[in-house]
Amino acid sequence: MGKKQETSPESSEYGEPAQFDPTFKGPMKKRGCTDIICLILFMAVILGYIVVGILAWLYGDPRHVLYPRNSTGWFCGIGPNKDQPNLFYMNILKCATSVNVMASALNGFGLLIAMVVSLLFLLLLRFTAPVMVWVLIIGVLGAGAYGIWHCYWEYANYKSASATITNVGFTTNLQVYLQVQETWLAFLIIISVVEAILLLTIIFLRTRILIAIALIQESSKAIGHMMSALVYPLVTFVLLLVCVAYWGATNFTAADYPGCPSASCIFIKYNNEGLFQRNLFNLQIYNVVAFLWCVNFVIALGHCTLAGAFASYYWAFTKPGDIPMFPVCGGFIRALRYHVGSLAFGALILTLVQIARILLEYIDQKTRAAQNPVARFILCCMKCCLWCLEKFIKFLNRNAYIMIAIYGKNFCVSAKNAFKLLMRNIIRVVVLDKVTDILLFFGKLLVVGGVGVLSFFFFSGRIRLPGNVFRSETLNYYWMPIITVVFGSYLIAHGFFSVYNMCVDTLFLCFLEDLERNDGSLQKPYFMSKNLMKILNKSNKAQKKGKGKE
Repeated sequence: MGKKQETSPESSEYGEPAQFDPTFKGPMKKRGCTDIICLILFMAVILGYIVVGILAWLYGDPRHVLYPRNSTGWFCGIGPNKDQPNLFYMNILKCATSVNVMASALNGFGLLIAMVVSLLFLLLLRFTAPVMVWVLIIGVLGAGAYGIWHCYWEYANYKSASATITNVGFTTNLQVYLQVQETWLAFLIIISVVEAILLLTIIFLRTRILIAIALIQESSKAIGHMMSALVYPLVTFVLLLVCVAYWGATNFTAADYPGCPSASCIFIKYNNEGLFQRNLFNLQIYNVVAFLWCVNFVIALGHCTLAGAFASYYWAFTKPGDIPMFPVCGGFIRALRYHVGSLAFGALILTLVQIARILLEYIDQKTRAAQNPVARFILCCMKCCLWCLEKFIKFLNRNAYIMIAIYGKNFCVSAKNAFKLLMRNIIRVVVLDKVTDILLFFGKLLVVGGVGVLSFFFFSGRIRLPGNVFRSETLNYYWMPIITVVFGSYLIAHGFFSVYNMCVDTLFLCFLEDLERNDGSLQKPYFMSKNLMKILNKSNKAQKKGKGKE
């Protein structure tokens, strides 16, 4: 017999636990379109965005997009250069040495190493996560213990000295305070209290730490069963690139180039004679709002797609046998077919908060010279509040998209259910979030730091290819390829780890629902792994014939 299911004191305040549904087998197949009003509004904004692009094309200068320009500002292929459509570039192959060609090639090789290391790190977390977490915990406690010993040793050394805080008084030389016994006594007390709090917290939360580790291991296993999920960030990147490119194309204005290298553009005033010119500022505002909304929608689409894929993994009773074919494609199709309105709704809320932050930053920049300390303090508090609000909206949206991907409800219902479910398990949420953040931070540090150090030793000439093919003496600015490799490695690691983070969050919500819906009986078996059931001292009474769990 397993232990009685844990119930949090907030369960009555934040709703009742989810009820058992015998028909529930993972992401709902039967669902309808959600948040249709927001869908219509989003489509109308997209159509308006297209109109803005057409107006920018008609009243702006589309030659920037269609034709290249030479160093004097003239366009190639039109006007005086009508018979010269191609822009001349120097033959880089004649100037390139074997070192330069190899340094292009080696940048790509470094990024490939970052990709392989990121992938291996995520796949091996199922084996190394417990060791890494407990090593970090023991390391923190060990550092605290050393701090206590060092403070006591310093306190004992200065105890016989005659200098005290009263004798020293106030001074800007902080080194003086380090030679007073009261300073080290204060440090000793503070570090001892923090160490005791950490130790007691770890003792009382050890079960929840084990749950977080098990979920991290299960996430690594899920990614191993659906490797295509790691490719999806490329889809998000391409869609974001389209949004940025379209936004940039609509910002071109008419250009009058005299064809002289020394010419400069001097702004006098806008042409306010036509309807377009009179509303140019309003169109720019519309351009920014539509751009932010589209970007947030693309990110929301990625979250919902991955959440649908990972939820189908968790709710497969037999893994990997019951995992549906092409789960990532299935999640993407469901999100586009039924939930564009809900994703647009969540993206709109986040966009409004971001616009408020932009306006506040604009006001701060324009009024900075006339601000007094009180005004600066108020603006700082307002910016801090909006920053916190944006972080909370992102957190709520992320979990709402997971619930949308699973149950197919509208945004408000999904956000409410996700928030109540998390608040009923708030301690588990905090522990999992911090453990995951620490692991992913050290994972990124490992990938970026390792590739960066390797590229430094290579491009600086400390590591040489066989046969002395690469000579560092001819590479005058070896920091440039190093920075390129480090930045590219960070982007690659961030893409891989963002998928992993989404997997952890999705499996966590599914795990909480599993605990509330099921009790391990024959009629209501748990879908969680045996490792999680062992940690919670739970088990399924009997397995279905021919089925087993990992």
